[in-house]
Amino acid sequence: MRTIDLATWPRRQHFAHYHSMTYPHFSLAANIDIQTWYQAIKARQMRLSTSLTFVFARAANEQVAFRWRIRGDSVVEHDQVDPSPTVLLDNDLFSFCVIPYRPTYAEFEPLAEAKVAAVKTNPTMSDEPGQDNLLYMTSIPWVSFTGIMHPVHLNPIDSVPRISWGKHTLEGQRRLMPLAVQVHHSLMDGLHVGRFYERVQAILDNPDEFLG
Repeated sequence: MRTIDLATWPRRQHFAHYHSMTYPHFSLAANIDIQTWYQAIKARQMRLSTSLTFVFARAANEQVAFRWRIRGDSVVEHDQVDPSPTVLLDNDLFSFCVIPYRPTYAEFEPLAEAKVAAVKTNPTMSDEPGQDNLLYMTSIPWVSFTGIMHPVHLNPIDSVPRISWGKHTLEGQRRLMPLAVQVHHSLMDGLHVGRFYERVQAILDNPDEFLG
């Protein structure tokens, strides 16, 4: 992790502009095509939710803006950010879960399965105090939504990205699934989120490269 020098940061004016706003978050929602990835996952008898968590974490870690976090009046850049998905429990409630990010699915999958199993036994609604090297994630597989908004802390500032996905539907040769991204505008713009979507789709279109 490093602290960014705001005096020389090319984004300093944009940071200052949005940093002073009462609600500086924005959200985008768009469909992605998971058909090629879905078929590969089913053929390998893997868990779709775990694999999608990996895809979104990999795409986010490759985009430096998704690793920036606001701390007071400073900005830090993490070397790595870990996915923190919600896990559905048997009583219709959910638990938080932090999964250490790994850049290959062979490394990530067993860690994810172990972490999910652990929180189902000992659910939690808290993260480590002050921990911001995370990507908050949630799946809403009952709804093919067109938009979503998440609660955030405004004081102290919460700049952790929120990534959500919904119900997928087969339309012709495409299997479309809504993917939503909510971020702090001080740290990134539509351009950065657009690049994230492009990278997600590129990974989904090439499962053999990323699943092995």
